[in-house]
This record gives sequence, C-alpha cells and structure tokens, in this order.
Amino acid sequence: MKLIFAGTPDFSVGVLEALHQAGHDIVGVYTQPDRPKGRGRVLTACPVKEKALELSLQVFQPESLRDTDTQKQLASLDAEVMVVVAYGQILPVEVLQTPKYGCLNIHASLLPRWRGAAPIQRAIISGDKQTGIGIMQMNKGLDTGDILLEKICGITDTDSAQTLHDKLAILGAQGIVEALDNIDQLTPTIQDEAGITYAKKLSKEEAWIDWSQSAVEINQQIRAFNPYPIAQANAVSNKFDNKVLRILSASVIDLAYGAKPGEVIEYSKGLCVVATTDGALSLKTVQLAGKKPLSIKDFNNAYQLTQVF
Repeated sequence: MKLIFAGTPDFSVGVLEALHQAGHDIVGVYTQPDRPKGRGRVLTACPVKEKALELSLQVFQPESLRDTDTQKQLASLDAEVMVVVAYGQILPVEVLQTPKYGCLNIHASLLPRWRGAAPIQRAIISGDKQTGIGIMQMNKGLDTGDILLEKICGITDTDSAQTLHDKLAILGAQGIVEALDNIDQLTPTIQDEAGITYAKKLSKEEAWIDWSQSAVEINQQIRAFNPYPIAQANAVSNKFDNKVLRILSASVIDLAYGAKPGEVIEYSKGLCVVATTDGALSLKTVQLAGKKPLSIKDFNNAYQLTQVF
C-alpha cells in the first residue's frame, strides 16, 4: 500500500522496518523535530528519523499538524493510509480524514484498558497478568477508536517496562503488517466503555518507594519504572548516610520477618534483603546516585546497607 508513517521513539522503529520489508510504498515519514539532548544540549534526531534516512525515505518534521500548509503537503502525498506509532502529536480531524483508509494507530495495551501515555508501565505496576497491542482506527478522541486487530502478550513476574516494551514492539510490527494485508476484511470492534482505565504519564515523584507497601507492590513499581524513572529510596550504610539508592531489579521473598519496613534483615556478599509490610525484597541490581549500576554482590563489597526509607 501507499502509506505515510508517523512515529518518534525506539518503539516505532521496528514497525517502520517491518512495513518497509513488507514492500509497502512509504511515501513520507513524519516525526518530531530534532531536540537538544545531553549535557551539551546538542540538537539530536529521534530514532525514527535516523532509521528513515537509513532507508532513504522522505522525512517531514513539522512542529504541528494543525497548520494548513502542513496539511496540504501531507495530502499531496496521496497516501492510502497513515500508520501512527507513538508519534507524540495529536492528529487533527483534517489529517485523520485525509487518507482513503484513515489513520491506524498501534497502541501498547488491550483497549479500552490503559488508554493514554504510559500503558506498559501502568500494566506492570497494577499487577496485570496480560496485555497486548491493538491496531486502532483513529478518531478525534484519546485512544477511543474502533479496534481492527489485537495480539495478546503475557506479563511475567520478571518483566520490566523495557522487556515488555520490546515484546510489544515486535507484536505491533507483526500486527500492523497483518492488518494492512487484510484491510478490506477487518471488522471494526467498538471499545467497551465499561472497561476504560487511563495510563497517565509517569512522574519522577512516583519513583520513590514506600516500604509500608507489600513486597509484591514494591517489586511491581521497580519493574514498571525500569528503565525510567527508576524506583528509588534513601539509604543508610556503614559508609554513608541518607544517599539516594536506585533499585533496578529485585525479587519477592514471601516470608514474614517481623522487622520494620525498610530495615535490612539479611546481608551477605551476594544478598541484601529488605523488610516490607508484607514479605521482603531481595535486591538484585542497585545504583547509587551518580554511580554505575551494580549487582548486589559488587555493591556489598563496597557498602553495607542497614536501612532504606
């Protein structure tokens, strides 16, 4: 098919590659303008732009799609469909109605659960056992369009936001290729209003661990916030006092120790167990602010934690 692709982050790159490999005629790639990045604030292209240029595709980077001239330029590409994957801009009705088959979005949840900005993280932190991707016919609402195709993905007890992201990116690429191959045979399904939940954007304030929660709840937070914004707590050690400790991975120990939440109850070279209100957490990978991530064994060789709070 003759199509326009719109996307920005890593999640979108595999989809763009899959569409290109499937032989679709990608007449234009829309992505966010280059942004300053890093300590030097160097103007940097996003992952989708880099991949599009590598594939010798025409790239467009408008600040907004609401501009009349921008809309005319998009219409002049005469695409049959526009595929949108984590683009980062709201598409006005004029754009939604331009291609013959409209605009199709790949959303990283089983809608209507987890509409919004952070569906992967919210699924993990809420303890969901499964999620998936949906190919949605876009309308003017926020993730409210009819579902054309879905693919289900289980969430394991060890999945982080990064590992689940990678699984869903693969499913999304497979799903959109399948949807385009069968575009005239797909039956739109209206979303069930009774199942709506919203996945609000992550904030750094949410990263602070509350040790009065259960070990399961805290571990879900740790997994959901890896790689961003990383779950963290203030820590006390024999070599420092009240430093920020980021926790990248841990495992749940389903035992009642009778210790106060946040107290380190077991410590050895390869083990650091912290009490919670219900059960305990065995820390696996940690990082002091400003330092590199370390296995708990390497961390314990340098420090001995006594409490986190």
